[in-house]
Amino acid sequence: MTAVVMLGVFCICVAIGAPIGTCMCLSSVSALLTSGMGLSMVAYNYYAAISKFLLLAIPFFILAGNIMEKAGISTKLIDFAQSFVGHIKGGLALVCVIVACFFAAISGSGPATVAALGGIIIPAMTRVGYTKGDASALMATAGGIGIIIPPSISFVVYSSIANVSVGTLFMAGIVPGLLMGASLFTASMWVTRHSNLERVPKSNAKHRWKAFIDAFWGLMMPVIILGGIYGGIFTPTEAAAVAAVYGLFVGMFIYRTLRVRELLAIVVDSGKQTGAVMWTVGNATLMSWVLSVSGISTALTNFVIQISGGHTVIFLIIVNIIVLIAGCFIDGNSIMYIFVPIFLPVALQLGYSPIVLGVVLVMNVAIGQVTPPVGCNLYVACGISGIQVKEIVKPVVPYIVASCITLLLVTYIPQITLFLPTLLGQV
Repeated sequence: MTAVVMLGVFCICVAIGAPIGTCMCLSSVSALLTSGMGLSMVAYNYYAAISKFLLLAIPFFILAGNIMEKAGISTKLIDFAQSFVGHIKGGLALVCVIVACFFAAISGSGPATVAALGGIIIPAMTRVGYTKGDASALMATAGGIGIIIPPSISFVVYSSIANVSVGTLFMAGIVPGLLMGASLFTASMWVTRHSNLERVPKSNAKHRWKAFIDAFWGLMMPVIILGGIYGGIFTPTEAAAVAAVYGLFVGMFIYRTLRVRELLAIVVDSGKQTGAVMWTVGNATLMSWVLSVSGISTALTNFVIQISGGHTVIFLIIVNIIVLIAGCFIDGNSIMYIFVPIFLPVALQLGYSPIVLGVVLVMNVAIGQVTPPVGCNLYVACGISGIQVKEIVKPVVPYIVASCITLLLVTYIPQITLFLPTLLGQV
């Protein structure tokens, strides 16, 4: 009965367009009331969900990304990448992917990556012959790399649930993120193979050197973050705070593009984004707790074990199908809190690495950011390019296919994910 009430209320709320966090809240409260458990544990679960020290990394990474975006680092990164590869055929598509990887290591967020880069890259691509749909589709999909390449808010959330090292997760996400970037560029070359694309004039050594100097301080941020974590200088949460302070220093004293009067707006915007994330985290934790105490999670875990028959391959097929479908309707943080408690025990029972499982789930979430009807990256890209969502649905298909191929490789070849952590003694 509890499961029926929860699912029914959740579906009704989604159907009427309520925010996902609100859907989870109302469905969980309805389940508690109908089951007779009462609401005494609601406040405790909210507090337990958002009071973890590790989750302090989320507001700091959001703040750091917003600061670097306002500081103009996106323009400098684009100029740097374009000076080296912009002159080749399809070079701007490669610029899009490369800069998305760079900015991913700064923002840790897919929509933030699309918002920061799309306003520059999409118009530039359309000027050389790309359609607005193709340019927007590539930018939206490349933005998903933002939650795979560290630092990643999704990895922080997964780490807090699965109790695994966020530093190891950061290291594990590098190769899969770069592999996804390569697959997107390959897909773009295939899509535009018959297009008559103009080429950007080739840059000389002087221009390339200047572009590198301008982008240097932005390129140093991921070095400082990851170097500090793996060098044992600070924890991931402290690294997020350092990133925010570093971004503020660069924006105000190096690039001099940030003004004191702009800081309040940046802090307020970061606070709004953090509030939205924490609202979702609190409600997702409550829903996960209700699923657990009502026995639904255990029943679902046993059901997955029974269906998979103890075969890892079948289990991973189930995981990818369920999470890909869920990604069409639910945001990444909610997916983590709902499905990790169900899938992680099965993965551990089958001997599948929790680190690899985390990367697989995050890659699924990244693909979910460009799958209708709730693909947030699609809406950001469409807002920038001025087209309707229906105009991007068809162009985005090749990039979703390329991303799914990469997902399958990472899912069934764990060495891709574990290569760097193993090489550096993290696992």
